[in-house]
Amino acid sequence: MKPLHIVGIGVIAVAIVVIISLLGDASQYVTFDKAQQMALNGNTNSIHVVGQLLKDPAGEVMGVRSTPDRTACFFVLVDENQNQQEVFLNEPMPADLIRSEQVVVVGKYQDNIFVADKVLLKCPSKYQEEEVEVSASLN
Repeated sequence: MKPLHIVGIGVIAVAIVVIISLLGDASQYVTFDKAQQMALNGNTNSIHVVGQLLKDPAGEVMGVRSTPDRTACFFVLVDENQNQQEVFLNEPMPADLIRSEQVVVVGKYQDNIFVADKVLLKCPSKYQEEEVEVSASLN
């Protein structure tokens, strides 16, 4: 076997090991119930939960607050099963949090609170089409 072939097989083997190790650390998209169950079973991997901020009947966001020094924030997220969960983010409140349509939190449960390492926001697009009423008059 040529030395080039041996090096090629070695590179492929290393690539396979790297891919398998990355797949083991991959996060999952789950509900808060499933995330809490995973935490109780000893899972320490980061978990993705998708939801929307808690809103009152008028559509105003509720349950968002910052710490007194504004270095961290709390907010209530409602997942796809309509479960409400308080989320802690050890960073200042993201600027567009209140305006976001959808929020993805990446983190894990600690003492019955979801601690987010990262927050991803889906904000309303300025490129969305809006309905425009056009009236035509014929003379």
